[in-house]
Amino acid sequence: MGTENVKNMDFFFNPSSVAVVGASGVPGKLSGIILASLLKSRFKGAVYPVNPKYTEVLGIACYPSIKAIGKEIDIAIFALPAALTPAAVKAAAGLAAGAIIVSGGFGEADGWEYESEIKTIAADSGMRVIGPNCMGIYDTLTRLDTFFIADERIKRPKRGGLSMVSQSGSFAITAMDELAADGLGVARIISYGNKADVNESDCLDFLAEDDATKAVALYIESVDDGRRFVEAAGRCSAQKPVMAVKVGKGAAGSSAARSHTGAIAGRPEIYSAAFKKAGVVELHGYEDFICGCKAYGIRNEPLECRGSRVMIITDGGGMGVGIADACVQAGLEVAAPSADVVERLSAIFPAYFSMGNPIDLTGSVTDEWYARSLEAAMSGDNYDIAIVAALWGPPNLTDDLAKLLAWKARESGKPVIICSPGGAYSRKKAKLFMKEGLPVFTTPEAAVRAAAVLARGAAGRRRAI
Repeated sequence: MGTENVKNMDFFFNPSSVAVVGASGVPGKLSGIILASLLKSRFKGAVYPVNPKYTEVLGIACYPSIKAIGKEIDIAIFALPAALTPAAVKAAAGLAAGAIIVSGGFGEADGWEYESEIKTIAADSGMRVIGPNCMGIYDTLTRLDTFFIADERIKRPKRGGLSMVSQSGSFAITAMDELAADGLGVARIISYGNKADVNESDCLDFLAEDDATKAVALYIESVDDGRRFVEAAGRCSAQKPVMAVKVGKGAAGSSAARSHTGAIAGRPEIYSAAFKKAGVVELHGYEDFICGCKAYGIRNEPLECRGSRVMIITDGGGMGVGIADACVQAGLEVAAPSADVVERLSAIFPAYFSMGNPIDLTGSVTDEWYARSLEAAMSGDNYDIAIVAALWGPPNLTDDLAKLLAWKARESGKPVIICSPGGAYSRKKAKLFMKEGLPVFTTPEAAVRAAAVLARGAAGRRRAI
């Protein structure tokens, strides 16, 4: 079933042609924004506006129907009122391989009959349908962009190795905007909405075999077929890290989810057990989701983590203690250095230095001290993750610090997470670390969240493989 669904999903991510049904040049129309986004993103395939009212939209020849195009279409995008959508989708069945329905007014509102018609059309014709009530796909490989919010308001991330699957369109665009602001990249973002046909398991089946995807982040309101989800998620997590946030856990959240996408949210402990069985890292809320995306999305290759043993290195003693406390609360291990690590550190620093965990490099710190202490602590098999809290007050720290730490991180082959708290000066310097492929967080708590996600991911993958 998984392999069959991968084949049936492939054209969504390698389309040679897209039709925008209901295309319009009227400012503010969703179809017009989508058409403009496809042109602006330099989508690699052919784009066909479809609307019997026009012969041209945004300078492109417009067709009265999909049939009038006279060519096979990979994806038909529908931005029509709910009442008009089923007939338009039915007319496209057999002419387009797949449909993306971005309009709302279906099962999340009072339009269950329209959504039911869409389900019937998909089942009878074999057409795959994403949506309704969704954003669709943002793909950095093919430059397909069906998101109906202009990039002046929501920035698009560059190409990277993280793929995101979200039942909520607003959650997806908020997260992608934040990742773009931090200079992080994505491979593919899929917003699937009410899942009249394509659901999270279909997406996981595809992404498991997708070489461009190095890690997967999921936002879930409900899962209809638990057994299939566990199987699909398990296959995917055996090959790459998979993390998920489940919302709608309480009564208020369940009600909100039902009115948002028509989802019926289940008991949270059942989802937690399913995630654990499938080797999926469970995330807790939006901040956890963003921290996980930043940790896994900073490079095209995911950070490989082997366990939960953390070394903390800083030039501010109080900051180090706070991070250590947060690590313990998050279930991470903050063990004192072994004799061999102490010996390596003793060869670097004066005798009065405290060789503990955290390592406090004091206000006398230099770039070289940071680099050498990271190398000494992370060589061997004593620690799995390093959190480096670089406070930029000491006068001997320079812009070379980021390159030196990135070099030592690559040599160790272990995740190195940067905590760079502070104001304008520190935030400017934080960009140096991001440029070198090191995940950066402006608060100790966020840095620890990211470390905990990586550690839970390592445990989950061991269970899945």
